[in-house]
Amino acid sequence: MTKKESAQFVIDTLEKLYPEVPIPLKHKDPFTLLIAVVLSAQSTDARVNTITPLLFAKADNPYDMIKLSVEEIREIIKPVGLSPMKSKGIYGLSKIIVEKFNGKVPQTFKDLEALPSVGHKTASVVMSQAFGVPAFPVDTHIHRLMYRWNLSNGKNVKQTEKDAKRLFPKKLWNKLHLQIIYYGREYSPARGWNIEKDIITKTIGRKSLLK
Repeated sequence: MTKKESAQFVIDTLEKLYPEVPIPLKHKDPFTLLIAVVLSAQSTDARVNTITPLLFAKADNPYDMIKLSVEEIREIIKPVGLSPMKSKGIYGLSKIIVEKFNGKVPQTFKDLEALPSVGHKTASVVMSQAFGVPAFPVDTHIHRLMYRWNLSNGKNVKQTEKDAKRLFPKKLWNKLHLQIIYYGREYSPARGWNIEKDIITKTIGRKSLLK
């Protein structure tokens, strides 16, 4: 199979398995999504989803968030890990959104990536899931699967994103990155992986993995 045919096989298989893809992080608007994505760094979506209701009960907008102290934010978000850094980031980005953007989450990659605790991946998730702008945020699942499927060399996430954007049609990016994440969790996990259940890797996977 050529890379193009492999990419098409991925698209077709995922569309059958996941015709509908809910956004994994619970949120109600761009601000709450941004906070949830910041919290999800090196944590699981499931854990973040247990903590965000507690945080959003006190502050679900940037104006209320900066009424809390960094310490108060940290106390609430402790269970998700990296809380000293994340609490500073959440307070800092809320302050900038209030002062510079009239309380609205900015809608460009440049403005988002300039916020504290917001890297390219976080900005991509917000642009894609909050604003519908085509983006391909690469998390650990996508990075792993693009390598397993021999669609990228696994060198780094930047390269993986480039390859994904080159191989998959732009109009599918926003849905497809979520479909790949769901597939990775269910059929192609990092640990306890059973290739017999992993139809995509079994069909188009890297030769070295199929031995």
